[in-house]
Amino acid sequence: MVAAAGILIGAAFLLRWGFKNNQFDEDIKYVVFDDDDVDKMSDEDFKKSKEVQQKQENLREEVLRKRAEQKQAKNNEKR
Repeated sequence: MVAAAGILIGAAFLLRWGFKNNQFDEDIKYVVFDDDDVDKMSDEDFKKSKEVQQKQENLREEVLRKRAEQKQAKNNEKR
């Protein structure tokens, strides 16, 4: 019973982490496409692919900006 409780708590923690870090994003499948794949997709899928790629790039820039700010704050605290 203790082991089962541990497994359930661990699973709940991992699910929470996954949702918090956008691991369950259904649009992630569009990230693997690039401009050379236009003939393999419908016009709607290609448009969606471009939107998702832009969204992912914006998210990446935001995360990198936040990390840089945290690093700068941490360096300022050391001084």
